[in-house]
Amino acid sequence: MYSVTRSFGLNGLSGFAVAVEADISGGLPAFSIVGLPDSAVRESADRVRAAIKNLGFKFPDRRITINLAPADVRKTGPVYDLPLLLAVLTASGQLEDVPADAAFLGELALDGTLRPVSGVLPMALAAAENGIHALYVPAENAAEAAEACADSMAVYPAHTAREVVDALRGISPLAPAAVVPFDPADAWAQVPDFSDVMGQSLARRAMVIAAAGGHNVLLIGAPGTGKSMLAKRLPGILPPLTREEAVETTKIYSIAGQLPQGRGLISARPFRSPHHSASAAALAGGGAQFRPGECSLANCGVLFLDELPEFSRESLEVLRQPLEDGQITVSRAAGSATYPSRFQLVAAMNPCKCGYYGHPTRQCTCSPSAVRQYRSRVSGPLLDRIDLCVEMDPIAFDELHAVVPSESSADLRKQVLTARAIQAKRYAAPGFEGVLCNAQLTAGQVRRVCRMTPAAERLLRASYDALGLSARAHDRILRVARTVADLAGKQLLDEDCVLEALQYRAQEKVEV
Repeated sequence: MYSVTRSFGLNGLSGFAVAVEADISGGLPAFSIVGLPDSAVRESADRVRAAIKNLGFKFPDRRITINLAPADVRKTGPVYDLPLLLAVLTASGQLEDVPADAAFLGELALDGTLRPVSGVLPMALAAAENGIHALYVPAENAAEAAEACADSMAVYPAHTAREVVDALRGISPLAPAAVVPFDPADAWAQVPDFSDVMGQSLARRAMVIAAAGGHNVLLIGAPGTGKSMLAKRLPGILPPLTREEAVETTKIYSIAGQLPQGRGLISARPFRSPHHSASAAALAGGGAQFRPGECSLANCGVLFLDELPEFSRESLEVLRQPLEDGQITVSRAAGSATYPSRFQLVAAMNPCKCGYYGHPTRQCTCSPSAVRQYRSRVSGPLLDRIDLCVEMDPIAFDELHAVVPSESSADLRKQVLTARAIQAKRYAAPGFEGVLCNAQLTAGQVRRVCRMTPAAERLLRASYDALGLSARAHDRILRVARTVADLAGKQLLDEDCVLEALQYRAQEKVEV
C-alpha cells in the first residue's frame, strides 16, 4: 500500500516542494525515513506513532518506509510531522487519498496537537507557485501563511491533526484564514521621538541626511552625549515599508523563528542592536540550518553597533560584503545560502578608551598611543564604507533646559519623505532598476545623477588630491551630496552640497 502527501521545505530563503511518500509492506514492524532527513525529521517517527495512537487511529504493525523526495536535498526541522501522519493513515487505508492540490505543514505533539514551525511564509509562497490550492498549517502560523497568495490559495488553520483529518473527510470543514491588514504607518508610533533629543543640531542633521538617502552613520562622542538616543530614533523618520520589503523581511524573521505567533507581515522597520561580544557567525548567520544573522535580521532597517571598537576585528570585517552588495552569502561544508542584508549601519564609539579624549571639561587619562590603538580597531576599509561621521560635543546646560522644543520625528519625517519622493521619481526611469535611494546607486549611475557645478567640481578635485580619497570614497561623497541637494530641492550639486558631504568624512575623524 502506497500514498503520497505534499509538503514543503526550506533551502536558504526559498521554499521547495517535498513529496512525502509512504509505503507499508509485510515484514517485521519498522519505521524508516529516507531522503536525507536530519535528526529532527528522523525523530518524527516516534511523534507520529504516539500521535496516531492518541488520536484513536490504529498504527500499522508492519514495515513502514517513508521517502522525502527529492532525495538529494537535506530535510530539516519538524515541519514534516503532519504530512507524515497523513501519509501513514492514507497508506494504511484509514484515510482516503488527500487531494493532489493540498499541502500540509506542522509539528506534532504526542497527543496530536499541532505546534507552530519556522519558515512558513517562504514555504507558503513556494506552495502558491507550485499550484497548491489548499494549505493546512498550525493555527499560530496561519496569519503569515495567508500573506502568500490569498487569491489562488486558501490557508486552513488547525489546532490538532484530528481537525485536519475531519476536514479532509468532510466531517467538519475548516474556515480559511483571513489576511491581516498591512498598515506600516502605525509603526512610527512605536519608535521614540526625536523631540526627546536636546541640542546636537549637527548630529540631527546627519540623521536626516542618512534617512533621506539610506546612508551609513558613525557617531563619535563622550559617554552621555546622546549617541544611542539618536540611533534608536532613526526608524521613526524612515519611510514606511513597502509590501515587497515587508514580505522579504518577514521571510527572514520566519526562517529565524523570531516572528511573533499569530503575526502577519512585519510592518515596522527592524532595529537590531547586537552586543559587542557577538561573534562573526552571529552577525553573518550560519549554523547547521543556515539561520540568518543580525545582518539579515536588520534587512530594510537599522543595524546599530554600539561601542564599535569593542567588537572583534573578525566580526567587523563580516560587514564589508553586505554593506557593499546588500546581501550576504553564508558558506559551510554542508552548502551555502544567500540572504538579503540591505540595512543602514549606525555605529557609535567613544573617542578613546576612557571616553573623554578632547572633552572640554573632563581630562582624558589615555596616552596618545592608547588613543591610536583604540581607534585603529576600526579598519580603514570599513570606515571607507561609512558615508556620514559626526563628532558629538557634550550638551550644554542651557540646551537641556531650552524653552523652544526640538524638532519632532514628524517634522523631520516630512523632510525625509519629500527627498525620497524626488528620488523615487528619478529612479523610476530606465537604467535604475532596483534603486530605491541614493545610497544604492552604482558607480555608473552616480555619474549620471550627480551632476556638479564647475565650482563644486573644482572643490571635489582639490579634496580628492588633498585627502587621498579612494574611488569608493569619491562616489560616496557624491551620493551624500546628492541627498543634501534633494533635501534642498536642487538639481545640480553646488559647493554647499559638496562641502557638507565632505565634512562628514569618517576616515579623517577616526584616524589620529
